[in-house]
Amino acid sequence: MIGKIIKQISNDYTVKVNDKLYTCKARGKFRYSNITPLVGDNVEIDENNNYILDVLKRKNELIRPSIANIDQAVIVVSVHIPDFSSNLLDKLLTIIEFNNIKPIICFTKLDLLSEEELKNIKNIQNYYRKIGYDVYDNTDLNLKKIFKDKITVFAGQSGAGKSSLLNRLDSNLKLKTGEVSIALGRGKHTTRHTELIEVLGGLIADTPGFSSLDFKDMTPCDIRDNFIEFNKYKENCEYKDCMHLNEKKCGIKENVLNNNILESRYQNYLKFIKR
Repeated sequence: MIGKIIKQISNDYTVKVNDKLYTCKARGKFRYSNITPLVGDNVEIDENNNYILDVLKRKNELIRPSIANIDQAVIVVSVHIPDFSSNLLDKLLTIIEFNNIKPIICFTKLDLLSEEELKNIKNIQNYYRKIGYDVYDNTDLNLKKIFKDKITVFAGQSGAGKSSLLNRLDSNLKLKTGEVSIALGRGKHTTRHTELIEVLGGLIADTPGFSSLDFKDMTPCDIRDNFIEFNKYKENCEYKDCMHLNEKKCGIKENVLNNNILESRYQNYLKFIKR
């Protein structure tokens, strides 16, 4: 039988086959093959002995959170407590783009900003829209339309409001939310395992907060190529393989100076490739 892993707790995998759920263990062969079944995997199971027999080919996967076959990722971005981090947003966008997942940006806690702070955030939102990303506020009712027939992962720092946003989208979820530590500027982890939840006609993953991020398997060229607006201006570079660092004629650096590319984006790019 073929089903989908919708939850993992320790060594127990909940597999949904049609409308029936099976709690399965992974066969020992996976350890020797260095394969770990992930939430989102399509798997073959032995329904009589409750074993996962095989993991079908994945279209993509993320390590943190551990999930496979994702259609889109909603990056939940807090603008206050914890404060807005362009570094974290750009890191998530780059990693998600590299994994062939559609990124969607959702800003939270805008009601906590002063008028001047809100103006600055609106300018940032407009920039990301201009370069091609879907950008929402957490109060935007149009958010409810994006989940149908999709597997969606929620990403972002702890305390950004992922669980609160999910509760707002579907009041029946009643996911736990945690207070943000004023001293630390980050939230308490409230989600302890990855699980696919049926919401708004699709499957949504409420995942543990990101505790560490890296550019696993990504080269500096991969990072460069997944800053999507760079592709628009790279034709103005003198060299086809320009890394936009110290080259004399660089279309990217020119457009940073001309304010066509957000300065914070370029500075984050430099940090990422020099990591």
